[in-house]
Amino acid sequence: MDKINQALTYYEHDAFQHERVPKQPTSVKRSWLDTFSGTRLPWGNTQNVAPRCIMEDPTPNDMRFWEQAKKKAEEEKASNTYTKPTFDGVNLHQKFDHERFRLAQLPISSKLWLYLTIVGKITFFIMTPLYALVSLGMHIASRSSDIKYGFFELFMSGFWPFTFLPLFCWGVGHTVISYFPKVWFRPPKGPLWELNRRTGLVTVFDYKNFKKTGVIGEHIAPFYEFDAYLVTTPDRQGLPMIGLFLIHRYRDIRINFNSLITPDNTEQKPCALWDFFQNFMDVSRPLPDLPLYEPHRHLDPVSAEADRASGRQPRYWIDMDDETFKTKVKEMLGRIDAIDTLSRPNLMAQHVDYSD
Repeated sequence: MDKINQALTYYEHDAFQHERVPKQPTSVKRSWLDTFSGTRLPWGNTQNVAPRCIMEDPTPNDMRFWEQAKKKAEEEKASNTYTKPTFDGVNLHQKFDHERFRLAQLPISSKLWLYLTIVGKITFFIMTPLYALVSLGMHIASRSSDIKYGFFELFMSGFWPFTFLPLFCWGVGHTVISYFPKVWFRPPKGPLWELNRRTGLVTVFDYKNFKKTGVIGEHIAPFYEFDAYLVTTPDRQGLPMIGLFLIHRYRDIRINFNSLITPDNTEQKPCALWDFFQNFMDVSRPLPDLPLYEPHRHLDPVSAEADRASGRQPRYWIDMDDETFKTKVKEMLGRIDAIDTLSRPNLMAQHVDYSD
C-alpha cells in the first residue's frame, strides 16, 4: 500500500495513463495543407520499440566508459588532482531521465563547424576514389584515340575541387573542434521542447521575443491533447521523406521531431518514435527498458516496482557485452520493420470527436 501511495503522490494530476484519458472537446479542424500533407497516427496498442538513435544512445560500452570516467573524477577530487573540463557546468538544456525527455540544439554558429568537418570527411572519402576511377577510365579510353590523356594529368585537373578542398574542410573543422573548443562551441539558448512523464505535460519553447525581452515563452498542454502525424515533405532531390509531428488538437502548438530523428522514406521509423513516446509518458507502465533509462529506473515508482516484481537486474544493460547488444539492436530493428501502427484502431476516438 505504501508503494501504491508513493506512486499516486509522485505523479501529478495530468500524468498520462492510457486507460484513464478524460473526455475532451471536439477537435479543431485542421488546415487543408495539414490535412493534405499529414496522416494522423492512432493512439494505443503500442509495441515495445524505439528508434535506433535512441536505442543506441548510449551503448553499454558508452555507459561503462562514463562510469569509469565518473569514478576516476571522484578519485582525483579525493586526492586534489582533479582538473575541471573546459565546459564543466555549462547548461546544455537537454534532459533525458525518468521525468523529462527534453531536446535542445546547438546554435548555427556551432553546427557549422560540425557540418564542415562531417561533410568534408564524407566528401573526401567518396569523391577522391570515385574521381580516381573516372580519371583512370578516361586515361584508358584515350589510348585508342588521337588525343592521349595521362592518368596523373586527369586526376590533378580535378584535384582541387574533389580532393584538396574536402580534405582542407575536414582538417580545419577537426582541428578547431579538437583543439580550440572555445572558438566553435556555444551553448544553446534553451530547449526546443519537452515531454514530461511525471506531470503528463508537453512544453514547446517559444523564442520569438527572446531577443527583445530575454524571456523564453512556453506553450504547455497535456500530452493526451496532442495527436501524432506522419508528415511528408520533399528532400533536395524532390523525393518524399516522412517525418513525425506532434500537433495540438485545439491550439497552434506543434513539435517537429525531425530535429530528433531524420526524415525517412519509410513510415516505420516515425511510427516507432510515436510508440516510444506513448510508452515513456504512460505512468501505468514502467519506463521503456533501454540503456538510456537504466540509471534512472529506481527513481520512477512504477518502474522500480515492476523491476522488483520481475527481478530485473539493475545493471542489465551496462554489463551487457557488445555482441549481445548488437543482437538486441537487430531484434529491435526487426520489430520496427514489422510495426503495425497504421492498421490499429485509434483508441483516442473513444474520448474525442474528430472534425476531420
